[in-house]
Amino acid sequence: MTLFKWSKPIGAICAIAIILYGWIGLAQSPQPSVRLTTNPPINQVRPLEAEATTVLGSGHYNPPVQLMLQAVDAQGQSLKDAKIHLQLFTPPKNPWFTTDFPIVEGTKLLDIEGNAPTGQLQVQQTLPIRGTYQLLVAVTPLVANAFEPIQQTLTLTLPENPLKFRYFGILVVILLAVGLLGGWVIGGRQPIQPGEIAPQQVRLLLSGLIVVAIAALLWVNISAEFAESHHPMSMPGMGEEVPSSAKPTKLQSQGLYMQLSGDKSATVGQPAKLQISVSDPKTSQPVTDVVLKVTTTQLENNWVAFAYEGTPDSNGKLVWEQEFFDGAPHSVVVEVAPQANAKEQFQPFQVAENIPVEGVAPPMAVRLISLTYFTGIVVIGLLLGLWLRHRQTPRTGLTWKRSVS
Repeated sequence: MTLFKWSKPIGAICAIAIILYGWIGLAQSPQPSVRLTTNPPINQVRPLEAEATTVLGSGHYNPPVQLMLQAVDAQGQSLKDAKIHLQLFTPPKNPWFTTDFPIVEGTKLLDIEGNAPTGQLQVQQTLPIRGTYQLLVAVTPLVANAFEPIQQTLTLTLPENPLKFRYFGILVVILLAVGLLGGWVIGGRQPIQPGEIAPQQVRLLLSGLIVVAIAALLWVNISAEFAESHHPMSMPGMGEEVPSSAKPTKLQSQGLYMQLSGDKSATVGQPAKLQISVSDPKTSQPVTDVVLKVTTTQLENNWVAFAYEGTPDSNGKLVWEQEFFDGAPHSVVVEVAPQANAKEQFQPFQVAENIPVEGVAPPMAVRLISLTYFTGIVVIGLLLGLWLRHRQTPRTGLTWKRSVS
């Protein structure tokens, strides 16, 4: 009777243990996923240099980093005939330690969906700022119920350019030296002439500091206004004109009709929507057995911001959104070429669109915070200079003695 009495609780415990073991084993078993690799490795990539000069930079613009997404099943094999949707977001805002492009912080940099016959999607993207980027990836089958859809969030962390730390260190040393010298001069014994409120050296030093402060304020505000109106060509008919493209936005050639459409202008910090469509001009039916090569180039300095190669969807279209993070005109060029196994072979041809991009000045709060940092460094140097001078000077009375005529 005792054994029978305890048989039910023991059986229930065993059943629960078996269920938990199976659940844990299922949770720990390999699941379909998306793998992210970059070329070059992300620790070798640097943010875009706003001004790639030989004085304050490397002197050249690096090519965009290649982002490769590979969808695999539970056994690690590539998923075939997939569609991959990628959304790339920039690092979040940090007003206390801003980047070269504060307007693009915490924004959507890219949104693209492309067919992936081999389960792989590749894009080339220039990364504008340091920090951790977030990639939202959704993988769905082109053939219904071929595999379970995948949704995954990936991250990649872009380090800061080491040159920035070097230049910042040099600037800090200079500002500290200025403050130290000022504190040393102010802290010394200096006679005050009749009718003066401070010694001549002190007045000259304070006047110099005021001039430097005014110059710094003017530089911060003028540079910001210059950035805001960096390229007034963003409004047609105003200021500098956007270079015209030698290629049309739509073209009929060799039995195909291709058109590039979407936003005709853009603003820094806001994504622009673009679309390319390929069809048969005779039947108006979409053409899908082609390869589309998209390249976005910044025209002012001729560096590539974005590039992609893939096939159109079942409607013969490729739709994407990209953010223009530099206030300069950009050229979007799309080349169409036949697939290797296409029935109709033809010579590749291109369409293009030049897009003016309106620059946006950094917020006033960001400018004032940066100015506060620099002013604080000078003040620290000033206090340090006063302290050193105070330690060296014997205490024989007042630091400043008014001379008697």
